[in-house]
This record gives sequence, C-alpha cells and structure tokens, in this order.
Amino acid sequence: MRKQPEYGIGYSMGKIIAVANQKGGVGKTTTAINLASALALLKQNVLLIDCDPQGNTSSGLGIPNNAGTLYDVLVEKMAVEEVIKDTPLKTLKCIPSNPNLTAVEVEFISLPQREYYFLKYLSPLRGNYDFIFLDCPPSLSLITINALSAANSVLIPIQCEYYALEGLAQLLKTIKLVKQRSNPGLKIEGFLLTMFDRRNSLSFQIEAEVRKHFKDYTFKTVIPRNVRLSEAPSHGLPIFLYDDKCKGAEQYFQLAQELLDRQQRS
Repeated sequence: MRKQPEYGIGYSMGKIIAVANQKGGVGKTTTAINLASALALLKQNVLLIDCDPQGNTSSGLGIPNNAGTLYDVLVEKMAVEEVIKDTPLKTLKCIPSNPNLTAVEVEFISLPQREYYFLKYLSPLRGNYDFIFLDCPPSLSLITINALSAANSVLIPIQCEYYALEGLAQLLKTIKLVKQRSNPGLKIEGFLLTMFDRRNSLSFQIEAEVRKHFKDYTFKTVIPRNVRLSEAPSHGLPIFLYDDKCKGAEQYFQLAQELLDRQQRS
C-alpha cells in the first residue's frame, strides 16, 4: 500500500463523503444537492464540491461556473478559499466546476501521488464544516479516484430500474483497490435507492435485491421518482426552496436525519 501523505492522517473534524456511481442517471447529483441542503437546514455546516466537469451540481444551485472553480484550485493553484461560493442556504457552501476540469486527467497523469491532490486541498477545510460532499463524475476516472482517496466514506445511489446493478461490481472493486492502495480508512456510507416507483413492481424487485445483498449498508430511506425533484435544478434551487412539501423533499430530509443518526451511533 502506498503511504498516505501526512496531511491525510486522521479524520477528527468534518466528514468527507463521496457520492459516486460510475453509471449515469442514477440520481447522484440530485442526491448530493438535496442531502447537503437538508443537512444545512438541520443546522450543519456543509460544503458541496462539484467534481464533475458537466457542472450540474453548480447549475443546480444557481452558481456561475465561469470564475473560480475546482479546476482553478487543482491546476491554476488558486487558493481553495477563494473559490468557495455561497448558495441559497446560509450554511451550505459550494465549490463549482466547469468543463475545464476534464484537463485534470491530462495535467495529473505524470505527477507523483496524483491520487492525493483532492486530499491535499481539502484537509485544511475540514475544520470549517461538519460535512464535505464530493459529487463525483459518472466514471471511474482519476477525478473519482482522487475523491475516493480523500473521503471518509462513499455513498452509492442506485436507481430502482432495469440494469440498476450493472457496473456496481466494478465500482466496489475500485473502492476495494483504493482502500488497499491509497485510503485504508475508506468505508461505504451506504447504498441509497433512488427513483422508486410504487406503481412498478420492478422497483420492489430491485429494492429486495439490494437489501438482500447489502442489508447492513442500505439506507432505510428510499427516494421516489418525483417530478418536482426533476424540475428544481432548472430553477437553480434545492428541492426545499422549490417545493418543500413534495414527497422528494420529505424523503431527502428523512435521509439527512438518518445519516445524522448513524453518525451519532458510530
């Protein structure tokens, strides 16, 4: 196992959670935005980092991505504090992303300890936040490896649809390799069932399958398929500021409470 840099030893302050799934369209960014927002409403100080060059987390919170982004920290050496942006919620901050972030794959490829760059820049921030969320791109790229190497744990959204478990074995293999090579403390925070449709028997079949294989790791909370959840990002708002009475808002708030309960018990 490669020796982890000194700045990565210990996690006595804010918890870093990577939200990851190499499969796209599973509700990953929706989960990152709304779980982070729910925790902020529960009086937690939260930082959400958009690690996806598509920048959907940034736009979903109404944050411009044309000045001061994660790319500027990693490549242009801008101070990380300078790129932290306010969001519509007082205790939720965000580091945005844009398509420039794709260049990181090329910029980092020949660098030593290239999987530790996120850890290097995130470590000084941990004392300022209760939670730091890393919204990963839908691929097992160097950016995702950096996120997993910096995180305490990984939260894996799984959509309740056909092919839901496709690619999951590869993601779990990657998590195992990261534990062996760069982050021995990495844990699975949990599997989150998303896009659940009570009118569709397939949703119940997927839920049963996931709970059978990952019983102790699957969140009790299930996120439904919900039109209001789909609409909120186009308005640059988390669901709680768009429609806090909808079922999607209720379930993400419940998920945040479940996550906090887990932290208190651990």
